[in-house]
Amino acid sequence: MTAEGWPRLGLWLAILASGLYHGLNPAMGWPLAVSNGLLQRRARALFAALLYLAAGHVLAMFVVMLPFAMLAILLEWQRAIQVGASLLVIAFGACLLIRRRHPRILARIPPTRLALWSFAIAIAHGAGLMLVPIYLGLCRSYGMDHAHRAAQTLIDDSLRMALLVSAVHGAAMLAAGGLLAWLVYRYLGLKFVSRSWFNLDALWASSLIVVGAIALTNAGIH
Repeated sequence: MTAEGWPRLGLWLAILASGLYHGLNPAMGWPLAVSNGLLQRRARALFAALLYLAAGHVLAMFVVMLPFAMLAILLEWQRAIQVGASLLVIAFGACLLIRRRHPRILARIPPTRLALWSFAIAIAHGAGLMLVPIYLGLCRSYGMDHAHRAAQTLIDDSLRMALLVSAVHGAAMLAAGGLLAWLVYRYLGLKFVSRSWFNLDALWASSLIVVGAIALTNAGIH
């Protein structure tokens, strides 16, 4: 693999890792899928709930990255935009560490509206924000800063990359969360959830800061 390929591979691995992490995090909704399956007493209900959760999550990723995709045409500001996004992720993580209360508006969305609930949760927890500096790094590593490209081509490439990043991340989340939900539903039971429930709020906030710091370092390398 070339020297340019390793940073690109690292960014894709970061997207996959964050997707797996989101999938395993109970706050992203897999217990709701288990609950849906148990209430309806069929595995199909569990998988249907997982698809709704994944759809809302992927939409949140794309919506957060969309403004940054549109900014890709500002070639001379690409590094500044990436640095700004990295600092924003770090600041958001720090805020979550200091103030760990969940937004009250989330309690007004019934779990029956799984896609909307997943979308709101992902936005509120900064899940999409975490991907922005990684996404911007991918845009740069794929040669998005060639000045001779037309602005429309840059926008199209950026939007395709945003969709691809959202889809890969969402697939990893669905695989991890779906596997855990299925194991709890089919084999482990609700006692596993009650005995092994883990609060990832502090870890999640810290991971935002780490990702932002890594992206900030990566932005300075280019």
